[in-house]
Parts: sequence; C-alpha cells; structure tokens
Amino acid sequence: MKNKLYYVLFLLYAVVVVFVLYLNGVFTGEEGSVVNLIINIVFLMIIGVLFVISAFSFGRLNGITDEMIDFTVRLQKEYKESGGKNLWGNYQGRNDVFENEELRVAFNKYRMRIKSLGTKRGITAPCDLEEYINEDLLDRAGMSFFNSGISGTLTGLGILGTFLGLSLGLGAFSGNDIFTISDNVGSLLSGMKVAFHTSVYGIFFSLVFNVVYRSIMSDAYEKLDEFLGMFRQAAQPRSLKEDENTAAMVVYQASMMGTLKQMLDMMKGDAAEQTAGVERIVDKFTAQMQESLGADFKELGEALRETGNAQAVNAADTREMIEAVTALVEVNRNVQSALAKVMDRQEKFSDELRQQKEKLAETCNEMSDEITSQLYAFGHMRNLYEE
Repeated sequence: MKNKLYYVLFLLYAVVVVFVLYLNGVFTGEEGSVVNLIINIVFLMIIGVLFVISAFSFGRLNGITDEMIDFTVRLQKEYKESGGKNLWGNYQGRNDVFENEELRVAFNKYRMRIKSLGTKRGITAPCDLEEYINEDLLDRAGMSFFNSGISGTLTGLGILGTFLGLSLGLGAFSGNDIFTISDNVGSLLSGMKVAFHTSVYGIFFSLVFNVVYRSIMSDAYEKLDEFLGMFRQAAQPRSLKEDENTAAMVVYQASMMGTLKQMLDMMKGDAAEQTAGVERIVDKFTAQMQESLGADFKELGEALRETGNAQAVNAADTREMIEAVTALVEVNRNVQSALAKVMDRQEKFSDELRQQKEKLAETCNEMSDEITSQLYAFGHMRNLYEE
C-alpha cells in the first residue's frame, strides 16, 4: 500500500496560501502593501516547487516499495505451496522479475554475481541480495540527497524573509521628531508583517516536512527489511558452508595421498621383481652361452647387472618425486587454510564498515535534529523579544 502521507504537505500548503492572501486583504478588499504580497507569493511559490519535486521523489519511492511488497507476498505464497522448498531455481533464469527499472537492474546484477560464483557442487561463497537492493537504492529513488536538505532550506527561507521584511521596514523608516516618526510607523509595521509571516510558515513547513520525510523513509526501510527477510528465507541460493568446503578438501587430499601411496608401493614391488628377474635371466643366459659356445660372457653379465641397478636407481628417483608431490599437496592444504582465514577477516571488516556507516547516519540525524531544535528555539526567542 502506498504511503500517501506527503499529501498532507499540499493540504497544509493550500491552507497557508489562503491564510496569507487573506491577511494581505486579497479576499476582503482591504488595501495592503503590494510589496508584502509579492514577497509572500514569491516565497510560497519557491516552497511549492520544492514540495512538487519532493512529491515526485516520494512517488518513485512508493513504486519501488510497493513492488517489493507485492513480490514478498507472491514469494511467500509460492514458498508455502512448494512445501518450504528453496525457490531460487524459479528466478535464476528470469530477467523480468521486477517491472521497476531500478529493481530489475539491481536484481539482474545479483543473478550475474550468483552465476559467477556457481560450480558443479553449488555456490562457492555466500552472496546476499542486500548488497544490491538496500537502503542506498531507496535513498537514491527517494532523492535523500535533496529531501534531507529541504527542512533546513525552509527554515532558511523563513529567516531570510525575516531579515528582508526588517530591511524593508527600516529602509522606509525615517524622521527626526515625533511627528515624522509617527508618520513612518506604518511602513515599519508593514515590513515587520512580512518578517513575521515568512518566519512563521517557513519554520512551520520545515517541521511538518521533516516529520513527513522521516515517516516515509522509515516506512520504506521497514518494507525493505520485510522483503529481504522473505527472500533470504524462501529464495536466496544456498552456498557451500565453510566446514563443508574444508571436509571436501580433506577427503580429496586423503584420497590423493592414498592413491600416491599405492602407486609408490606398486613401483617398489615392480622394481624389485624386475631386478630379480634380470639377474636370473643374466645367470641363465651366461650359463647356456658358456655351455653351448664355450665363451666367457662374464663381462656381458656384469653389464646386464648394471642395467638392473640402474632400474633400481630409477625407482628411487620416482619415490623421491612422489614424496615431493606429497609435500606439494600439504602446501596446497596450508594455502587453503590461509585463504579461509583471509575470507573471515574480510567478512569481519565488512561488518565493521557497515556498523560505522550506521553510526555515521545516526550521528548525522542527531545533528540535524539538534540544529532544527536550535533554529526553532531561536525563532521562538526572537518572537518573544519582538513582543
């Protein structure tokens, strides 16, 4: 449901315009100062333009929050109908989930990020939708950079009107004796009327706008929290937890080490059998050749024995290579552990930055409230002083 609280601004604006025109004799036919009327009309036109721009931004904000609420209701219904099943599969391939341009662009960026993190086993790292659809998006849609300064601008217009009215009254005030001074009292009072009127409705509109603006933004933030909470529960893709990653890595490394050990044992056995076989072949061949030909093949036998020894050395080299590979696997496991610690530090740093942002926003709000209170007290003391 749209937040239409800002309609109150235009209702009060119309009342103030009628009241100011009445005081200047527009409806009663009484003659008044044309300069006073022009000054008040100019000030009221400026305030009206500011209200129209703010109303446009509030309408955009309502469009976004209303679509988020509609999506939340639809998602909740689908989640219940699916029996509590995660619904990300229904949305990961859609680029038309939202009709609003800003929401659609932000959600598509989120989909691309999830796609880049995907593997055959699942999502490798957690990614929250709040990174893309958050309070900053609402602030941009609601033009917080503009509306946050409207309250101070209205107060400043009231103060400007005060000094302008006093300047007009004092500029027309002259005289050296009581008779000439009494003749110029009317112009002085006319200027003070301008000062009083502009100060009153400037500060009045400042207070009302501040209440309306804060109420609208607070309502928008609540709708955002409701939307994000439902999305996290029903549709946010599940990532591989850190303990699952660690367990998978340990199983993988244990399997690799077991395979390498089997290969080493097989190579050791093959080398020993090959060496023994070569020695038997050499002895038998030498004996047969000596018996049949009567020649001395001792040197040939030695050469064949050296070949067997070379095979044994080759087996030792292979064993050293396997041990080096095993050490490399151990280094890889240490690197994985160090990367996990770095990711933890990054998450903690992100949380600290978010907390600092919230503290800074709270401090700015407190300073704005304090300045508004001081300006209101200043206007009240000035009025008491003038009385």
